[in-house]
Amino acid sequence: MPISPTPRLPSSSSAAPVVNTRVALAVATTIFFMWGFLTCLNDILIPHLKAVFELNYARAMLVQFTFFGAYFLMSLPAGRLVAHLGYKKGIVAGLAIAAVGALGFWPAAELRVYEAFLGALFVLATGITVLQVAANPYVALLGPEQTASSRLTLAQALNSLGTAIAPIFGGLLILGNTVKSADEIGALPAAEQIAYRVQEAQSVQGPYVGLAVALFLLAVFVYLFRLPALNETTEQADTSKHTLLDALRHRHVLFGVLAIFFYVGAEVSIGSFLVNYLSLPNIGGFTEKEATHYVSAYWTLAMIGRFAGSAIMTRFSPRVLLTLFAGMNVALLALTMLSQGQVALYSIVAVGLFNSIMFPTIFALSIERLGTLTNKASSLLIMAIVGGAVVPYLQGLLADQIGLHESFILPLLCYGYIIFYGLSGSRPAVGFRQGA
Repeated sequence: MPISPTPRLPSSSSAAPVVNTRVALAVATTIFFMWGFLTCLNDILIPHLKAVFELNYARAMLVQFTFFGAYFLMSLPAGRLVAHLGYKKGIVAGLAIAAVGALGFWPAAELRVYEAFLGALFVLATGITVLQVAANPYVALLGPEQTASSRLTLAQALNSLGTAIAPIFGGLLILGNTVKSADEIGALPAAEQIAYRVQEAQSVQGPYVGLAVALFLLAVFVYLFRLPALNETTEQADTSKHTLLDALRHRHVLFGVLAIFFYVGAEVSIGSFLVNYLSLPNIGGFTEKEATHYVSAYWTLAMIGRFAGSAIMTRFSPRVLLTLFAGMNVALLALTMLSQGQVALYSIVAVGLFNSIMFPTIFALSIERLGTLTNKASSLLIMAIVGGAVVPYLQGLLADQIGLHESFILPLLCYGYIIFYGLSGSRPAVGFRQGA
């Protein structure tokens, strides 16, 4: 992958040597792996806490609501923090905040209070929000603009690797023991019920404390590593003191925020309903346990697509590929809605492959040529990840009204918008000036 051998140096260059962009990119991709790993652990945490605290589904889903809510609530403060510290120190701060959140699972387990777990999770998600705001534009800017989408797609592939490994890790360490049902717990003597709940609540302590230590060590490593600062694209170099509205006035930023909202919403929505969908008698007729193998395939295809897409985008226009991939997902969702059985099954799972390049490509195109407005646009784009909370809920309402099979019209329309973004919405307005 062609990457500039020398980094862009901060406008106020120092005598301290910095590493080349290939090494800096390798360091940055470890950040993407970690937040992918931490994010996917929620899928293990939800059934565990549901059983421990005897939650209904609505209360159990507060785990995801809390996580995605942090993106929406904390992206603007995270943007201010990164604008003040710069990209490198912003990444360090994000890792440290996430480590504090992970460490918070220890007292939460001691207290055995569900809301304490949610509080720790919110702090953890806040750290990941800071990482998203800092690391996504940092990787995109770490080399020539024409290969920004390729670099970000490669980094996101490492993020997908983290999501693939986390369920195995969580399954072994958090769900290693069989979680008892409410009836089974009720059949135990009172003393054994208390002991069981203590044991299950505390089973998250070891894994999350270990993650906290790893995050702190990674923060120290990044801080000591001589990464390019790229301060010329942060608010530190912004003498005009631009606002968020200044960023939104650029059409490719505004349309990009909507594209991130609809993409993340569609991706999360499909993943959330996949087990139920494949369990339908006319689709797969699987048990929930059997259906999870296809959910794993859905995310694995996204990882494969990102590794492949990183190489492909060095030779083809990111806008063309984004339009093509979104068009493929529209076709696949239409096919799954109009068919049944194996055709419907494999067409919905294949959507994961074409999801692969979308987030990094939309992100890179949305911050294209923004200069000192990059921080502002990055905060807005990360805020738009709240689509992952909104679109699944709306599809759920739609499924209750017209049926799950037909409700996939909603993510289909989301991908239809991304076709528009690739064709037209991602192009800066005529007369656009960098950083204006």
